[in-house]
Amino acid sequence: MKLDVYLKERRKLVDGFLRHYISSKKKDRDCPKHLCEAMSYALTAGGKRVRPILCIAGYEAVGGTSDNILPVAASLELIHTYSLIHDDLPAMDDDDFRRNQPTTHKMYGEATAILAGDALLTDAFNMISLSDAKPETLITVIGELSRASGPEGMVGGQTVDIILEGKKAKKKELLYIHTHKTGALIRASVRIGALMAEAGPEKINALTRYGEKIGLAFQVIDDILDVTATKEELGKSAGADDARGKNTYPSIFGLEKSKTLAEELIHDSLESIKLLNHKAKPLADIARYILSRRN
Repeated sequence: MKLDVYLKERRKLVDGFLRHYISSKKKDRDCPKHLCEAMSYALTAGGKRVRPILCIAGYEAVGGTSDNILPVAASLELIHTYSLIHDDLPAMDDDDFRRNQPTTHKMYGEATAILAGDALLTDAFNMISLSDAKPETLITVIGELSRASGPEGMVGGQTVDIILEGKKAKKKELLYIHTHKTGALIRASVRIGALMAEAGPEKINALTRYGEKIGLAFQVIDDILDVTATKEELGKSAGADDARGKNTYPSIFGLEKSKTLAEELIHDSLESIKLLNHKAKPLADIARYILSRRN
């Protein structure tokens, strides 16, 4: 199956599940209308659903076939969306646009945006509970997602990123920021797919290495695009990292070396999943897509 068809089909599954989720929230009299609208606005604003699709692809690569994966995969988009809402706030990255439309706090105010992010983060774990997978499997998944999202993962990376704004980071610090702020949730997405399929240690280790490599590559490419892409391609202001004094791979290593590093990371990711043979083809295609993306 061609990658564009695979992505379209898997995204359709995820979007369908998310539409049902939003619809149920709007019907829930205990969810304030203004809050539900802000959650819906952020969640349905577009996006490629990379993390849910990676979760599904990882699940399928090790033999998973049940629809039990959908609530778990969709929960990753709730976590990702919450992080974007909070990242865009004036106290953080202070962005006015996301995906070519006003950011959530611009539409609904800062307080509601914070609460919408909080609500999505919390509801992600409720969504996982909707899966019919074994309770012990779901407990393992919740632990994996919590670590990737919290102080040892995404939140930790974002914290160091903010602390070092306007200062030149050491290579070790830059690697920490990128592998935690962005890489941790991508790595977890692939691993969670394998955990849901109850894969053996060898396959989980292979997907872990794959997730680590593409997770770092994804952020390196983001850094490169902030320098080379247009506002229309990015869906937000170009050059924002440099304007805020952010530490990025191009700012530390230069543009060409950053491109070479991204290529090496993708090459290593492909090597790591060779043992999975043809079932890993979507994962391999996604890795190549990450290297060539323009938004």
